[in-house]
Amino acid sequence: MNDALGSVQSILILGGGSDIALATAHAMVARRCRTVVLAGRDPEAFSGAAKELTKAGASTVERVSFDALDHASHAEFVRGTFDRERDIDLALVAFGVLGDQEQAEHDGAEAIRILDSNFLGAVSVLVPLVEAMKRQGHGTIVVLSSVAGERARRSNFVYGASKAGLDAYCQGLGDSLVGTGVRLMIVRPGFVHSKMTDGLAAAPLATDPQHVADTIITGLGRGSEIVWAPGSLRFVMSALRHVPRVVFRRLPL
Repeated sequence: MNDALGSVQSILILGGGSDIALATAHAMVARRCRTVVLAGRDPEAFSGAAKELTKAGASTVERVSFDALDHASHAEFVRGTFDRERDIDLALVAFGVLGDQEQAEHDGAEAIRILDSNFLGAVSVLVPLVEAMKRQGHGTIVVLSSVAGERARRSNFVYGASKAGLDAYCQGLGDSLVGTGVRLMIVRPGFVHSKMTDGLAAAPLATDPQHVADTIITGLGRGSEIVWAPGSLRFVMSALRHVPRVVFRRLPL
């Protein structure tokens, strides 16, 4: 449970290898978070991150196996995590793939992999996660969406569709949680310099994991429901949503 000053004491990170997630974990630990659970397909890969978080002040850093595509395992994963930790103040849903847009246009398996990784897998674990937080009577869920879900672009519409689905689901889920003691915050980053985007040409208003982490911390402090990183993207996307489709498809996006 949050301490007397309102600081998060325990955080569960789904997608423990995410650059944004790890930057957020460090920011939380700097603010007195003492228990971090890093979950992902290869927990051994998180050993370096675990050492760094411990060095930064975390008293417990657990590495656990979690596969977003193994939907059947999600309920037991959540149950086991909450049984061990007893109390999770914050859960960060940070897993996902960019995928190969060109391949996905011709290969249904690749398209499904992107949608499953970014949308269906998230929904699958969010259902038991929300129920567990409701039972404990409190908690916050932070979900990494993307500006790509605001309006599908020719260059990455499969990824955009997966994030649009996730974003819409989380908007409704957040509304359904009002009055339960559990809240949800959606994070909409733009292009982030990270492992996921390594080798890609940066888009305008590109940012980095630390900036997104700072945005998350600020949003949590303000009780925000949706945050953008950088914040100026809120106005850019508001304008782009109203560009006629015949014009939009010709933009270099």
